[in-house]
Amino acid sequence: MALTACADPSPARWLGADGSPWTRLVTFGPSGFAAHARLRFLPDPAHPGQAEADADGDDHAAVQLRTLFDVLAEHTRTPRECYFGLWDGSGTLVGVELPAVADEPAPPVRPDPDAVPGVAPADTLPPPLPGPRVELPHRSYVLFRGPLSDAGDWTTPDGWPAQPRLDITDTALAWPADRAWFVANDVDPHWAGIGADPGVIDRLVADPRLDAVPADPDAEQPRYS
Repeated sequence: MALTACADPSPARWLGADGSPWTRLVTFGPSGFAAHARLRFLPDPAHPGQAEADADGDDHAAVQLRTLFDVLAEHTRTPRECYFGLWDGSGTLVGVELPAVADEPAPPVRPDPDAVPGVAPADTLPPPLPGPRVELPHRSYVLFRGPLSDAGDWTTPDGWPAQPRLDITDTALAWPADRAWFVANDVDPHWAGIGADPGVIDRLVADPRLDAVPADPDAEQPRYS
């Protein structure tokens, strides 16, 4: 099996209605979870101003995320029905603005007065990945659905001009249908944020396979320059 693009964006509407600051939303997920953690793909900076290229260690994001999802599968009633947001600014994903989660009409497209009828402009983009976008402030995602065990296995829908080389590390948002937990893997930090019940967070922090530490989503987080 593989994850499939969702034609219906309604499972993600709760994100747009959360009201949290956008930086918190895309790095730790929506409010309502009693505990949080950071899953570190690199060690935290050893000193202020340190560049990520000078990090002391290798990036183990793929291994860490796979292990994380294996553990989280035991902490949801719906491990075979999960949702995944793929940031549409990643790599080879292209597209145009599509209907958003918010119940607001998209602005009209103004015709190009210099366009020549029947001739496509030179900078025309390839066909976009079909389906509506999940729109959050400063971020736009394509929504996928499928079993948690298939995270990172993205189906190639009709209209996708070529299969991008995507893997589990391109999972920007993930949550099960029962909303038992939430994983936010934004493009900027060197870690993914997790919201869940305290017992789940305690288990993640205690797991020797994971570099997970407790976190306060409202506090300033370590970051590389």
